[in-house]
Amino acid sequence: MSSHLHFDFIVSREKHRVNVIREFDAELELVWEAWTNPDILDQWWAPKPYKTKTKIMDFREGGMWFYAMIGPNNETQWIKAEYQKIEPQKSYSYTGHFCDDNGIVDEKYPGSFWTNLFSEKDGTTVVDITIQYDSQEALARIIELGFKEGFTMAMQNLDQYIEAKFKLRMQNKTNNKARICTYLNFDGRTEEAFLFYKKVFQSEFLGKGIERFEDIPASTENWPPVAEEVKKMVLHVELPITGGHILMGTDAPKEMGFKLTTGNNMHICIEPESREEADRLFKELAEDGNVTMPMADMFFGAYFGEFTDKYGINWMINYQPK
Repeated sequence: MSSHLHFDFIVSREKHRVNVIREFDAELELVWEAWTNPDILDQWWAPKPYKTKTKIMDFREGGMWFYAMIGPNNETQWIKAEYQKIEPQKSYSYTGHFCDDNGIVDEKYPGSFWTNLFSEKDGTTVVDITIQYDSQEALARIIELGFKEGFTMAMQNLDQYIEAKFKLRMQNKTNNKARICTYLNFDGRTEEAFLFYKKVFQSEFLGKGIERFEDIPASTENWPPVAEEVKKMVLHVELPITGGHILMGTDAPKEMGFKLTTGNNMHICIEPESREEADRLFKELAEDGNVTMPMADMFFGAYFGEFTDKYGINWMINYQPK
């Protein structure tokens, strides 16, 4: 964890609750996305060496997050969070319970009620978390199970996830000058393909070259666990081709829930110079098409959206602020 980031972990045995105040070095929109998007939560929520696997995520009042904590020997603990109240980019609350793989509550473990408040100042976001238990005994049980240590590590995982995504993006594009790229997804053959393209176009990879899932830059040792079969896969690569056009590529491993078919593995990626132009392009190109991801501030530092137009062509709109 960066030393300048504020972190309080306060246990109130009299009131049967825990209060965690945690600062993150990112704008509110990005932190909110990291706490409410299951694809991102699965990357950081579990303390090492555990990992999180979401089965159901329905982020709305009355909805539920149903996920598993999976240990190094594949031991599995199921947990469900039932959402009570949501104020977008301000707060959300939920009840949490240990359960079986069918969602039946395990009465051996205490339930909890979480309230998460989000606020931003000067590009830094604070998450103020209150976790309420029914009794002093229930609180003591959770503390004995190592909740403080595990939750502390999860927060560090999120620090590194945010930092790594910013670094990967910024090292390859240092300004927000408009450009057009083609983004390619492969099922484990990105390196093979891009070495082939590199030979054909007689050009060199941008930035640090081929970035792998195991090579994501991190400031501490507590990087969220990556499956062994995924570590050597390509996270990101960029190659200039004819006329200064950029090919970008990544592996989309099935271990992370991706399923590639011919037609969904290639996108035209437009990187405009302003947020307003990003919105205009998205609105007009997506008219009568199929929007798969509306324009939104993303965890990797960009304002991003994705869709298939009415002619079946896949597009990404990606505005990267200075």
